[in-house]
Amino acid sequence: MSLQYQIIPVTSYEQNCSIVWCDETMKGVVIDPGGDVKLLKQAIEALNIEIVNLVLTHGHLDHVGGTEELAEITHAPIIGPHKEDNFWLQGLPNQSQRFGFPHTDAFEPSKWLDEGDVVVFGNQELHVLHTPGHTPGHVVLFNKEAEMAFVGDVLFKGAIGRSDFPKGDYETLISSIKTKLWPLGNNMKFVPGHGPESTFGYERKTNPFVADEMPFW
Repeated sequence: MSLQYQIIPVTSYEQNCSIVWCDETMKGVVIDPGGDVKLLKQAIEALNIEIVNLVLTHGHLDHVGGTEELAEITHAPIIGPHKEDNFWLQGLPNQSQRFGFPHTDAFEPSKWLDEGDVVVFGNQELHVLHTPGHTPGHVVLFNKEAEMAFVGDVLFKGAIGRSDFPKGDYETLISSIKTKLWPLGNNMKFVPGHGPESTFGYERKTNPFVADEMPFW
């Protein structure tokens, strides 16, 4: 059995929405359905997956804008992020106006996620880490066996998430990366919220913001 995933960039922000599934049971989750719901629906139907949860890493509009619409289509509950991001979800109408997106109503998930929670789909699971800094309620999801993590906007290839949003904090973000993500191992591959995939090991060697294994010439 193995964990499978497909990345579908959505919205004008090219946000990496991930469809993740168990190839034995064909049950899966959608991580950060930020928009372009018709595109996501087509992909889910083409893959023939039963979606059992919609999982949110944090409350920014480009990551959550299509969530309620997709929930109506899939009948899957919405889970995450951590409750500290509730103010972002309640502010979605303002976010959509501010960033020129279609109007998005405020909502609350069926369940908030805490560190140590496990998201189960078929014979696969994703473990939850609370990783504040970009937003106070940001979470990261990982599968140790598959050496795969979905990190939202905490870390990117060659960059880190912004920390200048309300309740964001640079030092907290760096701490989340170094104390929560790095212990998962250098071989851990990750899907960021935007841009190409990478591994924690590569970022530890090359990422100017968080490299701690960067060679000195």
